[in-house]
This record gives sequence, structure tokens and C-alpha cells, in this order.
Amino acid sequence: MAKDPARKATPPTATFGTMIVCVPDDLPREALTAHQLDRTFGVRGTLSPRFWATAMYPWQRGQMFGLRKGRPAYCAGGPVRLLDLHGMRQAAGMGAGIRHQLFSQIVHGTRPATPWHVYQARHLADPTKYPYDTAAADFHHQPRVNAIRMHNAATYGAGRIAVGELEMYQAGSMAYQHHSALTAIVGDALITADGAKLVPVSDAMADRVTYLEQAHRLLATTDPDQRLLAVAL
Repeated sequence: MAKDPARKATPPTATFGTMIVCVPDDLPREALTAHQLDRTFGVRGTLSPRFWATAMYPWQRGQMFGLRKGRPAYCAGGPVRLLDLHGMRQAAGMGAGIRHQLFSQIVHGTRPATPWHVYQARHLADPTKYPYDTAAADFHHQPRVNAIRMHNAATYGAGRIAVGELEMYQAGSMAYQHHSALTAIVGDALITADGAKLVPVSDAMADRVTYLEQAHRLLATTDPDQRLLAVAL
């Protein structure tokens, strides 16, 4: 989703932060280093310590990518059976519930706002009649958006509310929790073991939901020995 609506308009494609890669069985570890990702998968990025590792035997640590110390032990990936995907979903959902409570307090008394992608699409449909600066101003002048921006201006760290997730927040607490929980494990895009790419068409919530449905269904039926790798784009 668009992180900063004040940036120059681009075609209405989705915003990607993290891609999950289903690593083919015959691909050696040497091909999974950060500088080999572009050559191997056509992806420019770095390995991301996104997943939680389960409790494991010492000999299993060699199967993990970028395993770190701590509880939970973060890693960039490994076999599905050694990743605590269930715990990640639960934690992400609980955190999202707390953020939504905060969101509700911040925007209390304001009307639902129109998401940025609607203004962006209107601008791209006729840039001359509806300039980008006008689209950005119309988005930012909404009372609910201003309430969020005011909160963020006075807040640092995890307490900030992502304006780019406005449409997800407005869908309600449960919807936002499910969105956050699924995104925690499937990221913003996914490459299957046979090289196919699953990506949302745009940042609109409907397109994000379609992607989450497809990606989660795929991971839910993935072999426990399938290796996953998280890449920050």
C-alpha cells in the first residue's frame, strides 16, 4: 500500500515491502545469499528476519536462513515445519487488535475517509483536469486523515498509525486483525516453488484480500519440508 501519498504519482500498482519465496528443493543454499537473489529469482532485495523459528535440535539449525538468537528466534526462513507460522499469525492479530483500538480513539468523531488509491486513480484517469497536487490535497484535507497525521506527528515508534492502511482499518477490527495476521506470513507478494508470482493488482483492499486468499491457501497446503525465504524489497 502507498506509504506516502505526497510522493509523485505512479501507475496504480501495489506497493511491495516483503516478498516470500518458496525455494525449489534442488536449489542450493549458495544461491540464496542476498547478492544472488536477483540472479536466482529476479528479485532485488535483502534477506529479512521475518519468520519465527520453532524450538529445534542443534543439528536442525543448519537448515535455517539467518537464524538469530532470542525468544522468539527470528530468521529469514527455513523449512515450514521449523517455522512457527501459527504463532506469528496469533501475535500479529493481537497486535493489530491493539492498534485498531488506538485507531478508533484517534479518529473518534470523524467521518470515514476515502482511501488514497481512489484519488490516485482519478488523477491518472485525467492528469490535466485533476492534477496530482490537487489529488494529494483532497486526500490530506479529510478530517480523519488529519486526525491520524496529527497523532503520528506527536508519536514515535510502534504507536504510529499507517495512513496507507486506512482502508483496512476502516473495514473493522476483525477484518484488520485478519489482514495483519495473514500478511505477517505471506508478505506483500509470493513466488511459488515453480517460479510463478502471486501479487495483488493494486493497493486497494479488495485486491489485497484476493492476494491474501490465494497466498494463504497455497501455504496452507505446502509440504512441511518446503523451504520459505523472506526478502525485503
